[in-house]
Amino acid sequence: MTQQEQTEQILRRRMHGLYLSRTCRELDTLSHELMGLHSWFYRNVAFSALIRGADIAGWKTRLTKTWLYRGTLHGVVYDDVPELLALHPGESYLSGMFGKAVLEEIANDVVRYMEDGVNSRAEFRRIFSGQYGGEMIDVLFSPWGGIFVYLARQGRVAFRDMTSRDFDLISAEPTETFEEVLPRLVRRFFAAYGPATLADAAWFLGFWKAEANVLKKLPLDDLVQFEHNGTRYFCTDEVETADIPELTLLSGFDPYIVSYSDRGAVIPAEHKSKLILKSGICNPSIAINGRVAGIWNIVKNEPVVEFFEKQPKRIVSEATARVDAIRWRVK
Repeated sequence: MTQQEQTEQILRRRMHGLYLSRTCRELDTLSHELMGLHSWFYRNVAFSALIRGADIAGWKTRLTKTWLYRGTLHGVVYDDVPELLALHPGESYLSGMFGKAVLEEIANDVVRYMEDGVNSRAEFRRIFSGQYGGEMIDVLFSPWGGIFVYLARQGRVAFRDMTSRDFDLISAEPTETFEEVLPRLVRRFFAAYGPATLADAAWFLGFWKAEANVLKKLPLDDLVQFEHNGTRYFCTDEVETADIPELTLLSGFDPYIVSYSDRGAVIPAEHKSKLILKSGICNPSIAINGRVAGIWNIVKNEPVVEFFEKQPKRIVSEATARVDAIRWRVK
């Protein structure tokens, strides 16, 4: 098998695992198997699900929106939250600013106020303004999360729903240790995202170097393994997969794009800046034969597609029609 043929085989297996060459009707099943759907922009969850054939009825409240790996927001099945949070329990940049003891005291105060019905950043800023100066208030109740990231990563709060900026109390604290959940979650990653490398797994799970080194020590002999371009790849099993679709819509921050440390097989280097902006935003995109060939958007409620290179009219028409078919279903 040539290197190119092996690359095609890898992409075919990934598209199968990520439900891009087959469908997944159940939103909960999709979110569980993919270990969450990226939700920095909440509509990404709905678009990602629709593209994969899922029923999104009630999607705004069916998944729990919280911060997970890589410090990013995901829509996840509520019962999965404790296990996923066990990878990074209570991590927060605020610990270095306030100290853990003070930060925990502030967090407990926030929880007590939430029990009394307070749940918006604006209300908390007003309440705590007498205790802390403006700069500290801006940090604690930042639009980027602040103290709520700390509480969310303890499993104590989550967003009210996929579209809300307010929070509700939850009870999803991790009940297992990092060492207990790691082998299980690594296998879940390779089941959905494989074939992939240990570097891919470390990137997806948000590991720093020390944590990434732990992956190298895990017993993974039960996984299918092979070498490609001098690097070892892992997946859970060998399955019959459909051919790579000629045309595939991908959501913004699609798992097919953002879940891997090495994206060279699917993103042309000369067009990467059009897909992933300097701000870190990953645009909705269009893949042709498994490789990103353009981007799409909805502008003034109309579908807009832009290919990096000239494509046949039927491809442009088909891509536009697919965007048009999903745009009206997401409010």
